[in-house]
Amino acid sequence: MNGFFKVPTPINETVLNYAPGSKERKELKDALNEARAKVLDIPMYIGADEVRSNNTIDITPPHDHKHLLAKFHVSDANHVTDAINASLAAKASWEALSWEQRAAIFLKAADLIAGPYRAKLNAATMLGQSKNAFQAEIDAACEMIDFLRFNVAFMTQIYNDQPSSSKGIWNRIEYRPLEGFIYALTPFNFTAIAGNLPSSAAMMGNVVVWKPSNTQVYAANVLMEIFKKAGVPNGVINLIYPSGPIAADIIFNHADFAGIHFTGSTSVFQSIWKSIGNNIHKYKTYPRIVGETGGKDFVIAHRSADVDIVATALLRGAFEYQGQKCSAASRAYIPSNIWNELKSKLVKEVSAFNVGPVEDFRNFVNAVIDEKSFDKLANYIEEAKKDSSCEILVGGTYDKSKGWFINPTIIVTQNPKYVTMCEELFGPVLTIYVYDENKFDETLDIVNSTSEYALTGAIIAQDRYAIETATWKLRNSAGNFYINDKPSGAVVGQQPFGGARASGTNDKAGSMINLLRWVSLRTIKETFVPPTKYEYDFMKEA
Repeated sequence: MNGFFKVPTPINETVLNYAPGSKERKELKDALNEARAKVLDIPMYIGADEVRSNNTIDITPPHDHKHLLAKFHVSDANHVTDAINASLAAKASWEALSWEQRAAIFLKAADLIAGPYRAKLNAATMLGQSKNAFQAEIDAACEMIDFLRFNVAFMTQIYNDQPSSSKGIWNRIEYRPLEGFIYALTPFNFTAIAGNLPSSAAMMGNVVVWKPSNTQVYAANVLMEIFKKAGVPNGVINLIYPSGPIAADIIFNHADFAGIHFTGSTSVFQSIWKSIGNNIHKYKTYPRIVGETGGKDFVIAHRSADVDIVATALLRGAFEYQGQKCSAASRAYIPSNIWNELKSKLVKEVSAFNVGPVEDFRNFVNAVIDEKSFDKLANYIEEAKKDSSCEILVGGTYDKSKGWFINPTIIVTQNPKYVTMCEELFGPVLTIYVYDENKFDETLDIVNSTSEYALTGAIIAQDRYAIETATWKLRNSAGNFYINDKPSGAVVGQQPFGGARASGTNDKAGSMINLLRWVSLRTIKETFVPPTKYEYDFMKEA
């Protein structure tokens, strides 16, 4: 087949509202009931095979940890090796497949999620990761659909970017997949990220070994079902569940390791980078290292800020999905002139939050992901209660008898370098520092110097000079910077996402930049009438 094919123009997927009486609400409720009524046996997917080790781990809802949803089969070292071998066996056929055929597979996956799999994928995310219906909808359904559709469009833009040619020659660039396999190491908190990390690399003709977080396996299994239904060939994406150290020992010592697509903790990413560096002499090529790690994301309000805008940015930014977003508002700097009014609004609204299981759609806040996270957050709260520089403004309570519930908590500190202003907590805990309204510039310096991270941040102000000052002084403090909005909720194709400093390589998921990391360019020059003599004109006698 010949033709310069034009893919469908991507449009961000419409977010359904799940209002009472709506079709989508009924479908989602039915999917939740169906999922809770059975216990899944989740295999590994290696090549053409569903593989079971018979060494299983239970999956329970974070908000109902006594209910068994599924068991998944843990991978050992042999399974990691088998997954690598399966990916390499699939590589030649996959990278030789016409690009429009790859595009069609992932466009079909998007339509499957938008249609028959929407409720199933959202329900799996709600139950396995304790996301409420709206958070699951914007993540598991809409963002995943957007990643797939926009990435197909970005892929075609990349292939269309060709060099100019002078008279008598034709220059062209070939965008080759990387030589080897890609390791996708994905987090618990976003189903869309878990799906995008392997699929974006695969879309560009690469083969992938995918290890999701244990606490996201339930939804990852649905994604793998969708990929297979869409026509992703056997071996192109292999889904396994080893421990991190077992996977690392084999993958980062393999000659065909070509790159890692990672979202997770800074400490793990730095350890991976160190391992790759130590093993660099073993690889056929220099591996691509793409990672988004964490954040200690800020909101700074100016004395001109609208109090209602500040309150909403903090309430949504800090407490949606229990603050378990790398972009969640975790530290806030509030000017003294608006503090009293803002304080009363925050206390009133947080006290009115409904906290509970995701199956009850009235709940705004649900459970944190597991007991380890629960215990860490409870410890931070208890330490703040003991510290004379801190006050618990609201919340400060927790209960793990049925689920891992940390009630939304706001700490007010007199110390801008207090530990909860500096360290990533990854939970529904917001720390506020109230600054002298006349010391805005000095406070910007504090914001810039407090954290090792530089993922997201926001300035809230009506004064345009203040907005410009903050935008400039905080230019290295956030890879995604928001003006008069919360620092979370990036949309594919609109706000490419990623940060620098300890927050990662800033390769911007949801943009063409990220896909460029998964190709290796070959420049081809063809000369139509080649020279036949070596002499140049300057060598001739006058």
